[in-house]
Amino acid sequence: LRETFKRALRRFPAAVSVITSADQDRRHGMTATAVTSLSLDPPSLIVCINQATLLHDIMLLARRFCVNVLRRDQVPLSSAFSGALPAEERFGLGDWKTSAEGVTYLADAQINIFCKKAAAVPYGTHTIFIGEAEVVNVRDPIEPLIYQDATYCFSVPHDSQAA
Repeated sequence: LRETFKRALRRFPAAVSVITSADQDRRHGMTATAVTSLSLDPPSLIVCINQATLLHDIMLLARRFCVNVLRRDQVPLSSAFSGALPAEERFGLGDWKTSAEGVTYLADAQINIFCKKAAAVPYGTHTIFIGEAEVVNVRDPIEPLIYQDATYCFSVPHDSQAA
């Protein structure tokens, strides 16, 4: 069951995000695809973070985090934040800024969703962090980076006229 489940989940296409957060001493970011909307009232989402990661430890202490949805031309950032570069060197790639609340964010990401941590629910090897959106930045054109079956992909709008 575990292997079949893993193979099935690899077929789920997902937007690639870099989750960033900071506690009083450290900032960190990590590539993630386990991000989804939760509610519109209040505007909120969930982020699932492995309990063995540094980001998990920071997010347990932090009050805020940011979901930075990457654009299709930001594959090198995704790779860097997946572990190709050491933690602090990752922020040397891209246009990173710091919000008034102290959260580092990617200024030219497809989307930034700044969240206040509302809850942290441990389950299995991960913790589900619930974030209430405080500020959302959306940039055009719509060109998110997608990950499916261990491969980066790009979305292409369906042309309903061609059908």
